[in-house]
Amino acid sequence: MQVSEAARFTAMMTRSAELKRRVATELADAVIDVVDACEASLRGGGKLMFCGNGGSAADSQHLATEMLIRLRGSHERDSIAALALTLDPAMLTACGNDYGYDRVFERPLRGLGRPGDVLFGITTSGRSGNVIRALQAAREMRIVTVGLLGGGGEPALSLCDLALLVPDNETARIQECHIALGHAVLELLEDRIVGRPLS
Repeated sequence: MQVSEAARFTAMMTRSAELKRRVATELADAVIDVVDACEASLRGGGKLMFCGNGGSAADSQHLATEMLIRLRGSHERDSIAALALTLDPAMLTACGNDYGYDRVFERPLRGLGRPGDVLFGITTSGRSGNVIRALQAAREMRIVTVGLLGGGGEPALSLCDLALLVPDNETARIQECHIALGHAVLELLEDRIVGRPLS
């Protein structure tokens, strides 16, 4: 018997909700560790950087914007230093043409990153070559590496100081958890900064 589209939709939403419940239970301590690292970086004059491909590139831009502009209209605060390494088409295409697509995040990171910054590498498979190269470069540069990952997480997982690994293999469901996790990290971080503004 053919399953109706309405039933398929309900199954999708149920699966997404169940995965988020699991993440809420299993990753709570890891989320607080990420918030701690971000706060320490910002209070030390550092910044948050994000990179990823496709939907993860969009998430990178989304999360960086929440810090640069505002996450919640009810919380007035100064702009927070954050940058998506996915924003500049001229840079991305120049690097892809001159150095190869695997270096499109590593190359600008080497120019813009500083010790004590935080780099979020977002990859639903854990295998995105350009994210892996950026995480490797960040490690060399003494930048804190945070993974928003899915599946088994490797090889990216081994390059992350901190990781939020969504235990699933379906890209869409992982991405849904990634943006929820990103929002949770930034909301908790924003609460701390509103309570004790950055100098």
